[in-house]
Amino acid sequence: MLKKKKKLTKRAIKEDKLVTSFNNTLTFIDEYKSKIILFGSVTLVAAFLAIFFINRNIQQNQQAGLELSRMFKVYDNGSYLVAINGKPGTNLVGLKKIVEDYGGTEKGETAKIYLANSYSLLGKYEEAYKYFKDYDGNIDMYKAASLAGQGNYYASKKDYAKAAEYFEKAAHVSKLIALDPEYLLKAGINYLLVGNKTKAKEVFNNIKTDYKTSLVSNQVDKYLAQAE
Repeated sequence: MLKKKKKLTKRAIKEDKLVTSFNNTLTFIDEYKSKIILFGSVTLVAAFLAIFFINRNIQQNQQAGLELSRMFKVYDNGSYLVAINGKPGTNLVGLKKIVEDYGGTEKGETAKIYLANSYSLLGKYEEAYKYFKDYDGNIDMYKAASLAGQGNYYASKKDYAKAAEYFEKAAHVSKLIALDPEYLLKAGINYLLVGNKTKAKEVFNNIKTDYKTSLVSNQVDKYLAQAE
């Protein structure tokens, strides 16, 4: 005589599915465990490498900052050749060396601006331009300095249209930069030199509107008269 089939409860069905799923998972892991282990190892190695490079970048940035801070006094004193090349036999590492060793770190990128300025102040505009153009940091003040430095380079080449363009870009990086009105004034002057009086007038009026308390605002009327 056939026995009556036992009716499964919802709980029993659920538990049965759970057991089946668990067994299937074990089977999957057993079949693919070598790949899972490999993937896990690769992920772990990638994580360790990421941590290593982050820590390395932090350490390099700190070292670049230390060497850069030693060079500020030399730079501020106007000893630009020493600032560029350093001083053998001392702990004064030149800006060029700091850029070579730590370019890519934030402090290394900052060193590029001081290096470019040093070359520019020595009249070595090609070298200056190379480093101004190469700046890749995240600090707005130095982004603007990079663009203005390129503007100075084009002005030295008598490419006044391009100089004006770069000075204007520099002035619009951020409204919090103290040199913005000076950058705008240089942009306007270069627009005048190229004969673009409309743009020159626009820039000069911008200074009168947004930077009326700045030192350069007193010079604007003189140039506005030339733009008429």
